[in-house]
Amino acid sequence: MTDATAASENTPATGSAASGGTNSGGDGSGLYLVDGSGFIFRAFHALPMLTRPDGTPVNAVLGFSNMLLKLLADAKAEAVAVVFDSKRLNFRNEFYPDYKAHRPEPPEELKPQFALIREATEAFCLPCLELEGFEADDLIATYARLAQEAGRPVTIVSSDKDLMQLVRPGVGMFDPMKNKAIGPDEVFEKFGVPPEKVVDVQALAGDSVDNVPGVPGIGVKTAAQLITEYGDLEALLANAEKIKQPARRQKLIEFADLARISRRLVLLDDQVPPPKPLDELRVREPDHQRLIDFLRAQGFRSIVSRVEMEMQKDGRIADGASGSLPAPGSMPTPAVKSPATAESPAAEDRPARKTVLNVPEVRYELVQDADALRRWVERARETGVLAVDTETDSLTPATATLVGVSLSTEPGIACYIPLAHKAEGAAAAGQLDFEAPTPPKQIATDEAMAILKDVLEDRSVLKIGHNFKFDHQLFARNGIAVSPVDDSMLISYVLEGGSHGHGMDELAELHLAYTPIPFKEVCGTGKNQITFDRVPLDKALAYAAEDADITLRLWTLLKPRLVDDRMVTVYETLDRPLVPVVADMERAGVHIDKKALSDLSQSLSLRLAEIEKDVHALAGQSFNIGSPKQLGEILFDTLKLGTGKKGKTGAYSTDSSVLEELAEQGHTIAQRVLDWRQLAKLKSTYTDALQEKISAVTGRVHTAFALAATNTGRLSSTDPNLQNIPVRTEEGKKIRRAFVASPGYKLLSVDYSQIELRLVAEMANIQALKDAFRDGLDIHAATAAQVFGIPLEQMTPDIRRKAKAINFGIIYGISGFGLGRQLGIAPGEANAFIKTYLERFHELKVWMEATKAFARQHGYVATLFGRRCYMPGIQEKNAARRAFAERQAINAPIQGTAADIMKRAMNRMPGALAAAGSTARMLLQVHDELLFEVPEAEAEEAARIVRGVMEGAAHLGVPLVAEAGIGDNWEEAH
Repeated sequence: MTDATAASENTPATGSAASGGTNSGGDGSGLYLVDGSGFIFRAFHALPMLTRPDGTPVNAVLGFSNMLLKLLADAKAEAVAVVFDSKRLNFRNEFYPDYKAHRPEPPEELKPQFALIREATEAFCLPCLELEGFEADDLIATYARLAQEAGRPVTIVSSDKDLMQLVRPGVGMFDPMKNKAIGPDEVFEKFGVPPEKVVDVQALAGDSVDNVPGVPGIGVKTAAQLITEYGDLEALLANAEKIKQPARRQKLIEFADLARISRRLVLLDDQVPPPKPLDELRVREPDHQRLIDFLRAQGFRSIVSRVEMEMQKDGRIADGASGSLPAPGSMPTPAVKSPATAESPAAEDRPARKTVLNVPEVRYELVQDADALRRWVERARETGVLAVDTETDSLTPATATLVGVSLSTEPGIACYIPLAHKAEGAAAAGQLDFEAPTPPKQIATDEAMAILKDVLEDRSVLKIGHNFKFDHQLFARNGIAVSPVDDSMLISYVLEGGSHGHGMDELAELHLAYTPIPFKEVCGTGKNQITFDRVPLDKALAYAAEDADITLRLWTLLKPRLVDDRMVTVYETLDRPLVPVVADMERAGVHIDKKALSDLSQSLSLRLAEIEKDVHALAGQSFNIGSPKQLGEILFDTLKLGTGKKGKTGAYSTDSSVLEELAEQGHTIAQRVLDWRQLAKLKSTYTDALQEKISAVTGRVHTAFALAATNTGRLSSTDPNLQNIPVRTEEGKKIRRAFVASPGYKLLSVDYSQIELRLVAEMANIQALKDAFRDGLDIHAATAAQVFGIPLEQMTPDIRRKAKAINFGIIYGISGFGLGRQLGIAPGEANAFIKTYLERFHELKVWMEATKAFARQHGYVATLFGRRCYMPGIQEKNAARRAFAERQAINAPIQGTAADIMKRAMNRMPGALAAAGSTARMLLQVHDELLFEVPEAEAEEAARIVRGVMEGAAHLGVPLVAEAGIGDNWEEAH
């Protein structure tokens, strides 16, 4: 089926490391190994849902068949093999059962196409390889080795990052979807290391898609730096104690075994028993009639015509291409990526459709005039759906400039509308040096917003975004209230919670088997990084239009699963309505007294210096207090405060638990170091950092609330994190005093009272606790009376304190040892308290055991509102890790239900305030608290409204109670 004639003399020799361009395949001796399993998913999601006359889905079969036709036409090779996975379980599951355990099942429309694609491979007379117990990647690694040993160059037809470890002289990769060669330079760009070090980087960074654990807190960038510095994984682990960063050092020591397991998981086995000898992997003359019969059965009339034409050319298939594939084993400079992500099926190749999607062609368009934009608006009205994404010059939506907007109306059909791109050079060609460079042709922002406003606010057109909270703020600043909106990130989050991340790139790889263009590919990195407004329009088009396109594809794939998984209510009533609410909250920001923070920083600097002097005096010498290694040597070698405990690095542990134990024994130096650490963290994290976060545009601090980051549904605050400011310490109170109301306004803080204890009583149906809450009793005193048999009138503060510790400790699965340390009693006595507590409140013990059993059976626990909190470690063989997961399983439904109730309150809040004529603005959400800024004259009424909304957010067997405070600053209001 291929032309095995030698390439012309202008073509680089097969297996050479070409300096640029591509070649037609050299002398034909090379081997092409097609990653069939990876391509199936990419073909499925690249093309619209197509069905053949009998209703069988065939879009992936069509994409796969077109790919084989093009491969055989372009690759001047004698040997081509298609490699498939055999079953999901393989030898890696034997030593790590959770490997790929959380990958979702293939879409129902794809399942019948697996067998058809194997049939297609056989119809093309190509070897079809698979081996039970091994992955396709292992077979590819094995045949790459065999071919190289035989002196034959290899091209792996795939974009899978896991295969990049195989790239070396004589072994290259080619991504047929992007028409892009992948050599050492591309691997280095992806991982920051050469191909032979990829497995070490992957072992550290892990892979949430495949459930490769890695080392928590270490990403690809950090992993690459470490491997570059130390050479390989084992050398790094052997020298982990030399790592300067304390947290990183501790993680590498603690999770060294997981890193080694992760390396075994990602390292491909190139010693697999080959299903067929290497010599049999040759392209054979096809049975044309068998191939035509297969293609006709699928309804692929265009391909049939092409094959019939080739039958008249002595059986040679020539697709009209000039030979765009690289020679096997060559590593040419990749071509610029085409805007299109897949080839469109010819019109006659489109069988009856199962969906209403109508894709005339797959293309990305640069929209530079108003008429073209209006055509896209009309197209959106016709389809009724419009994926939207924005590009900006910064990641702070409250102050960023809107650089451009991308739209997609159907999978594969997308556009980019540049709005504020600058000229690429200092002076345009032909201009004098003193002339200003001419910006590229683009629509004025005001004009574009005027055209887009109607469709973005049209309730008959569904807008789709990914993390649309960001885009909402950009459009709101331009006078557009986008509605209605679906968010593919939140849909994924509702479906799969904390089982993996929900960034667009990660979801594209997980669900579409597609790697989007990295941001650094268009904007660069480090000191050479440019803002998006300086990206040339061709690169901006490919990157931005792809974002909108992938967003639509993810939505198309994930949205139907809400019904199948019975998660519609969670999405529609909790998470989706929250997008504009939180976006407006972020945009509002909070006023900070910069001088108060500056004064506090200076005060903390003086106190730190005093403490440092005290510590040095107690130690009898100067040393770096911030160095755990030096501190350990002082405490245990110099001062002989105990034997100490050394980790695998040989350094003494000086974490907070060690220092707290020494402090309890009366060693002043340990307490002073704890004091120093606390103040140093407050200074660096808050009093110094918050000053830098005050916006020069708004004069306020704008935190970002992550909507899809926690396993329980809670919001998390970042850049800066305003949720972890200490509440009870004097320093924490001083920091909160720097959060102030604007002139003429007050801050209003409304906080749920003991909501998690109330939920324990509700979810475990503990009648005694429910009665106590309904009667308005002091719950800790009431608990003490129940557990210790002491009448309320005889209750002492000490007994109440013990009951309080148990009440809150039970929620977090506290142990006798932990409770004992907290109360200053022996572990045995503390265990007796816990036992008595669970005997008295037997319903709680029953609920806890039932919850753990449910988690073990299903892999998740659920909140009262149906949100799933996944527990990947619940089946761990390691007892300590399993016990940790069990504690999480008990806490998650409680904390998650509290988060759901808070979301219900937040979603109802804007409407309730507006209906009452209140102009109060919600500023922050911190755990069980909401913070508002409200005109002074409205403060009392606003407090009444907010309390009513929060207390009415859920109707349970126990009352919800919200407490309000009003003040000029956060501390005063709280």
